[in-house]
Amino acid sequence: MPPRRAVTGRSQEPRKRFTEELKSLRAERGLSLRKLGEALGWDWSLFSKMEKGETLGGPEVVQALDQYYGTPKLLLTLWELAVADPTQFKERYRRYMTLEAEAISLWSYAPFLLPGLLQTEAYARTLMGSADGYEGDELTRQVEARLGRRAVLEGENAPLFRTILSETVLRTPLPVRAQWQEQLEYLLTMADRRNVAIQVVPHSAGPYALAGTDLMFLKPTDGRTVAWVETAHAGEVVEETAAVDRLQHRYDLVRDLALSPADSRKFIMRTLEEAACEPSI
Repeated sequence: MPPRRAVTGRSQEPRKRFTEELKSLRAERGLSLRKLGEALGWDWSLFSKMEKGETLGGPEVVQALDQYYGTPKLLLTLWELAVADPTQFKERYRRYMTLEAEAISLWSYAPFLLPGLLQTEAYARTLMGSADGYEGDELTRQVEARLGRRAVLEGENAPLFRTILSETVLRTPLPVRAQWQEQLEYLLTMADRRNVAIQVVPHSAGPYALAGTDLMFLKPTDGRTVAWVETAHAGEVVEETAAVDRLQHRYDLVRDLALSPADSRKFIMRTLEEAACEPSI
């Protein structure tokens, strides 16, 4: 079948444009959602949610759809536009925040920056002021909101929180040495909590899965597991079981390479000692 050209006259809103194309391609072939799922080996409910705009799915399933329909990179290009749409990111992030507040366990992997739940005020302010471009009162509001999230790890019913940090995170200090020391000390304090485990993947582990993707697994009270996958410009809540399982497998591979919580604590302590010996900035 020759490659299919994009249909004109469709919505210009990225997410809606993507869902319209999904529906049109399936309708042209007279396929039910179940038949499509059977043909591609994916749970049909994922395609249902994608067509309703409830999830965008991941690049693997989108590439599989492009291959099946004979539309080289058409759907993948529309998917990338939808993922990068900042208005959709805000909506998805609000969904993530709700899940985080209700979760009974949280497992994360951080390749470049500390997770928000482990950030000090100085770290959050530096990051949000430079990377996100907030200023003045708005910066203060955003920092306060992020620090307020840390309360989720406190109290009798606090969730279990495990995070795996790439060594890169600990080799990217704050400009002000005293603030960086404060941040490292806070990490050590959090590592001593009964419901918190911090592990470090050293550079000596070599290349590994998830190296460039922030990832958080959240387990709500209903027992299912949801993943939040975030890149530099976008984030997505992943709820489809097969996709979550694949991410979980990759996470487990990374965890196998990480230092134990006890050895990770020693690693953070050495980093703190090294910071104390560096010239003042």
